[in-house]
Order: sequence, then C-alpha cells, then structure tokens
Amino acid sequence: MAVEAIALPERTRATLWSAVLFLAAVLFAGGMIKTVFSPLQEAAKLDLKLSDFAISLVQGLATGAPIALVSIPLAWVIDHGRRVRLLIALFAVCVVGTFWTVFATSLVSLFLARMLSALGASCAVPVVISLVADLCRPDQRGRAMVVLGFGAAAGAAAAFVLAGALLTLLAVHPIAALGGLAPWRGTHLLLGLAGTILLFPLFFLREPTRHEVEQQTTALGPTIQALWAKRAFLFPLFAGQIGISMADTAASIWATPVLIRSYHVQPTAFAGWLGAILLVAGLLGSVLGGYGADFGHKSGRRGGLLVAAVIATALGIPTALFPVMPSIGGFQLMIFFLLLSGATTVVVASTAVAVLIPNEERGACMAVFSVISSIIGVSLAPTIVTLGSTLMGGERFLAPALAATGLVTGVISLAGYILAMRNAPRSATQWR
Repeated sequence: MAVEAIALPERTRATLWSAVLFLAAVLFAGGMIKTVFSPLQEAAKLDLKLSDFAISLVQGLATGAPIALVSIPLAWVIDHGRRVRLLIALFAVCVVGTFWTVFATSLVSLFLARMLSALGASCAVPVVISLVADLCRPDQRGRAMVVLGFGAAAGAAAAFVLAGALLTLLAVHPIAALGGLAPWRGTHLLLGLAGTILLFPLFFLREPTRHEVEQQTTALGPTIQALWAKRAFLFPLFAGQIGISMADTAASIWATPVLIRSYHVQPTAFAGWLGAILLVAGLLGSVLGGYGADFGHKSGRRGGLLVAAVIATALGIPTALFPVMPSIGGFQLMIFFLLLSGATTVVVASTAVAVLIPNEERGACMAVFSVISSIIGVSLAPTIVTLGSTLMGGERFLAPALAATGLVTGVISLAGYILAMRNAPRSATQWR
C-alpha cells in the first residue's frame, strides 16, 4: 500500500509513523551495505595486497570526496525537487557499488566500487531526514529522529554480525553458485542481491507535502545567503558534529584491525559482540539524543535543544582511549561509550537542523555540513590515523594513533557544541 502524506493544518496534522518506520528501514539497508566492508577490510587487504594507507583511502577519501562534490546540487533537489525519486536513484547507486565490490581486482576498482556504495547510502540520509521532517509535527521530530537512528544503528550492527557469520559460512561451506569467490566477495554479492530486492518497495512511497516554508524561491543563492546569516550558530554546530564524525569514523574503520593485530582475535570471534555494541550504543544513543533534544527544546531555554549534545560529548572524550586498553573488556567498555556518545550527538544535531532551520533551507544546510564533514570528517580521519602511526614508527602503532585522534577531535567537538548552544535561536521562525 502506498504511503501518502496528507496536508493538515500545522497545529493538527498528525505524524505519519508508518512512513517514518519505512524510511528507517531504508536507512537500515543502506547502513548495512555501507558498513559491511569494515569487518571485511583485513581480508580484502590481504587478498588485494594493500597497505593500511591504501585501505584508509578506500574507507576515507572514496567515501567522503564524492559526497562533497554532489552535496550542493543534492541540497537543491532535497529542498525543491522530488525527494522520493532521488531516494530511489541513490539506493540504486548503492546497490551497484556493492556488486562492483565483488569483482574488484585492484586499489582503483575497489576505490570506485566503495565510492558508489558510500555515495548512495550517505546521500540518502539527508533525503530521509527532509522527508521525515515533513511527515512529523515539529514537537515530535526528535522522536522521529530516534526511529531513524534505530534504523541506521541496527544496519551498521547487522553488517558486523552478518559479515562474521557469512565469513565463517562461506569459508567452511562454499556456495557453488558463487563460483568460488573469496568469502569477503561472496558476502558483498549476497548483500547486493538483497539490496536489489529492497529497491522495489521504494516505488510505493509518495512525496509528502512540504511544511514551514519561509520563502518560495528555487534559486540556490538566496538560500546560501540565508544560511550565511545563521553562521554564528551553524559554524560551531558543524565543528561539533565534524569532530564527532572524525572520531566515530576512525573508530569504526580501525577497530577491526586493532582487534586483530593488538588483541589477536579474528572477525568470526568478535563480530557478534562488536555488532551488539554497535546496535545497543546506537539505539540507546538515539533514544537519549531524541528525547534529550525534545526535552531541551520544550524547556524554552536558548540552546536547550543542544544540552544533551554537550553532555554526551564531554563524557565521551576519555572513551577515545579504547584502542590502548590493556584488556578486551576495557576495549569493549570504552568503545561502547564512545559510540553511545556519538549516536546521541548525531540525533541531537539532526534534530537541531530539523527544528531550528526553515524548511527550504534544511537541504542546503545538510548539504553544506555534508561537504565539510565529507572532506574533513570522513575523507581525512582514517588517513590522519595512518599518518599518525607512520610518524610514531609504522603500522604497529595504529592503536595509539587512533586514540590520539579521538582525544583531539573530542575536545574540538565539545567547544563547538558549547558555542552553538549559546548562539542558537529558540525556533525556526525566530531568525528574523
């Protein structure tokens, strides 16, 4: 059955939770496809004879730079075009990249394949946020972001669990139909097939009515000017979230190599509990962030919506030491709270944009953030870790380099969120 948005008066229109849940399922699928390479990257590195630096390019530059290039035109479509059609196209690109990964034979082909997967999955996120903002009443958007956070967190967690299970299954019981593919390649092939099937329900989703439109112009220039006028709030907000993005990106990419090299455990042994940590931290962080944002916003205090982000970031800074813990137990505890902090702040930041930025500027706002985050947070974070380990003496210093990166970015995030809280408006209608 098609999911259709019904235009209702601003104070009485209902939140269409069925559509919100469906879009959360889309984020689940995209998150799983995008993340599944992380627990498999050591196997791919050995198969293709790559270095840590090469892997950092595949996991960083390949996933971040293309997003930066398309973010601005993507923003225009989000704010003024057909968002559902865009979402279908992006998910299709994600699936194509997954199939290409199966047959990658070099750094270049793997780089391009992962670029497509990450481009489709990552660019779908602001599209979904924009759709959900128009499917919900303003006072329920925080809770809607919780649901989206559930989907994204569950997808990332499922990627680790599924990768560990399929690595074991395909290694012990190869599937003849896969033609003797290496287990990491076979895993991507099966996910690509599942993604193809999941494409079809998207065609039953209908475009929702836009709400809270401050101006009707479709020109990008006035929108950018309007965002520039909000720079005292947006710049520190972006800085806070970029720091968190750098820490979480580096942790998610290099946790697997650290476990294999420093703690001498294999993906089949840790995929289950690491996936569980990702899931619980993501779900709990989404709840804390969503309800914390709603509670702070209802308090009526200037910047109250961002209080939860400030607290979560401050508590998360010492957890960046997870790679240098003396035991697996310490690693597990610290990375759990690091990911919990990150999940909380992501939901709070998304809610801040959905609540405090006018409708026709939200897509552009998320696009500008995506450009900056993709260049600094996603593209550079993995490579910064490898450069740090090189300066320390080589790949064997990956763990302390990862810890140092997390500490520095955590401090930057805390400063950004505090300043954004001080400069925040009370609502999207109080900028003028």
